[in-house]
Amino acid sequence: MNITTTNKIEIKKRLHSIAKYILDQQLDNGAIPWFKGDKLDPWDHSEAIMALTITGEYQAAEKGFSWLEKNQTAEGYWFAKYLGDINDGDLDRFKIETNFVAYPATALWHYYLATRDKALVQRYFPMITKAINFVVSHQNEQGDIQWALSKKEPLPKDALVTACASILRSIECAISTAELLEQKTLKWRRAHLKLGDALKTKPWRFDRSWESKARFSMDWFYPILSGVFTQNESKLRLQQGWEKFVVNNYGCKCVADQPWVTVAESCELIIALIAANQRDKAITIYEQLLRWQDSDGGFWTGYVYRDNCIWPEEKTTWTAAAVALASDALFEHSDAAKLFTSTSELFFSQNA
Repeated sequence: MNITTTNKIEIKKRLHSIAKYILDQQLDNGAIPWFKGDKLDPWDHSEAIMALTITGEYQAAEKGFSWLEKNQTAEGYWFAKYLGDINDGDLDRFKIETNFVAYPATALWHYYLATRDKALVQRYFPMITKAINFVVSHQNEQGDIQWALSKKEPLPKDALVTACASILRSIECAISTAELLEQKTLKWRRAHLKLGDALKTKPWRFDRSWESKARFSMDWFYPILSGVFTQNESKLRLQQGWEKFVVNNYGCKCVADQPWVTVAESCELIIALIAANQRDKAITIYEQLLRWQDSDGGFWTGYVYRDNCIWPEEKTTWTAAAVALASDALFEHSDAAKLFTSTSELFFSQNA
C-alpha cells in the first residue's frame, strides 16, 4: 500500500474500523480493558480514549474520562491493574505506577486540542490536579520520579527512562490545561524542568537497582516523544539504535535480543520518526504494520518472525489505539496530531 492521495479514503476506513473495535471492547461504565474480560490499566485506558477522540467518538471518550474520575482514589492515584469485567471493587489493590497515574493528563489535553471543549476540560481538571500532584510528590531531588509504589511490599527506589519520558509529557499537558483555565503552575513547572534535565543529562538516575532496560526499544525511541530532544538530536538518537531494533519489512522489535516485532512499539517509533523529520521511514513502517489488522478492526499485538507466527494471540485495545495515534501523527486526522511530535517549548524556554 503506497500512501498517496488516492487511498486516503482507505486510511480513513482503517481508522474508523479501529474505533469500532475499541468501542466493541468498551464496557457500559466507560472502562476500556485490553479486550473484553481482560484487565485494564490506566495508561492503556487513556491511550484508547485518545484513539476514540481522534476518530470523533467523543461521547465514548467522555465515558472513559468518567470511569477514571469515578475510580480515582482520594489521594489522586489509580491502581496499576483492574481485573475481570472492571466492576467496582474488582482490582489489584497493591501496586501503583506513577506514569499510569500521570497519563490521563495527556489524554485530557489531547481531547481539548482535538475538540476545543473547554467545559469538559474544566470538569475533569480537578481529577488531573490530584493525579499530577501525587506523581510529582514522588520526584527525587535529582529530578527522576519513583517508578512505582506498593501497599504489599517495598519496591526498589528507582526510575525508568520510558516511564519518566511519558510522565514528562503528561506534566507538560497538565500545565497547558492549567494555563487554559488560568490556574497556577509553578510547582509543576519546576517538576517538569527537573525531570527533563534528568532525562537529558543524568542517565545514572535510571536503572540504579536492576539490570539496564536499554535492551528494550522503548528506552531508545520513547524519550523523543517527551519533547526534550531537538529534531537533530532525535534523528541522531534514532540512527544510533536503528540496526539494533528495526527489522526490515516487519517493524520494531520490543526487545533487542528477541525475534519479536510489536505493533505498538512500531507505532511509537513512527511518531518518533516524524518528530525527527524522517517521514519516509515512518510511512514505510506504517505500511508494514497494516497486515496485522484483523477483520474486526483490531490489530494483533506482535509477530515472531523467526517462527512465522502471531504472538500472543490477542488484539489489545492499546495496540489498536497506538495505530490510530501513529496514523494521526502521519496524516493529521485531528487537531491533536502534533502533540507527541513537537518539541517541548516549555522545557526549552525554562532552560533558556
